[in-house]
Amino acid sequence: MFIFRKAAQLTDFLSGTDRPTGFIPTMGALHEGHRSLLLRAAVDGHLTVVSIFVNPTQFNDPADFNKYPVTTTEDLKMLQDSHCDAVYLPALEDVYPQGTDQMPVFDFGSLETILEGARRPGHFRGVGQVVARLLEIVAPQHLYLGQKDYQQCMIISDLIRQKNLPTRLHICPTVREDDGLALSSRNRRLSPAERSRAGVIYQCLVSIEAKRHTTAFSIVAQECEALLQHKGFEVEYVALVDADTLTLLPDYDSGRRMVALIAARLGTTRLIDNLILSTD
Repeated sequence: MFIFRKAAQLTDFLSGTDRPTGFIPTMGALHEGHRSLLLRAAVDGHLTVVSIFVNPTQFNDPADFNKYPVTTTEDLKMLQDSHCDAVYLPALEDVYPQGTDQMPVFDFGSLETILEGARRPGHFRGVGQVVARLLEIVAPQHLYLGQKDYQQCMIISDLIRQKNLPTRLHICPTVREDDGLALSSRNRRLSPAERSRAGVIYQCLVSIEAKRHTTAFSIVAQECEALLQHKGFEVEYVALVDADTLTLLPDYDSGRRMVALIAARLGTTRLIDNLILSTD
């Protein structure tokens, strides 16, 4: 496994191979969800590149940025054990050599103003900036992202479209704990008592899907909010959207692909999750 701290070094390395590149951008604090993306890229036969960079421009709360876990030694060991080919581990000035103020600003329309965008102003602007820069450096044929950050996947898909990049986006299934909790770097902030309750979010998503033929979504959403609040969550949203456009839906619509999404705080930890509803 090669480790590169400079974009030019990574670019030179990649220019010397004929294998298609499979890229997994991360902010570190890696877990089995990240490993699943890496293994998927490897199974697909690609040269695997993982970036580890905690991007300051996507944190609307500086305290959240300062609290983000940095576990570089453990991360590199996981990548080594998972047969990663190359790691890009840059400093801030290598990603943003002209400074963050000089980066292009992308217009993602309503994709960046609803749900996560409404609660984290500027977040998706930062995501667009850093992913655009990383795709410029790596120039991958394939990009692997986890479904857990569904809205972010939609943003990056639109970024690829806007820039007309020859990169295929693969959105891979969310990896979960035994109780359904979606793997996330933020989970390590949960206390043992909080962790024992955190799987309720997934239970709510399953309930939203199970009742799609029998109960109005507004009622199911109220039930989910009440359950989450009873378990100590501060609910931000329980939403149903069109899977392709992220348009908010007032009720189930059998004529659309739908996704249910939940965001809620448990103690000081903010958790998000989603479930693509079956189409039967």
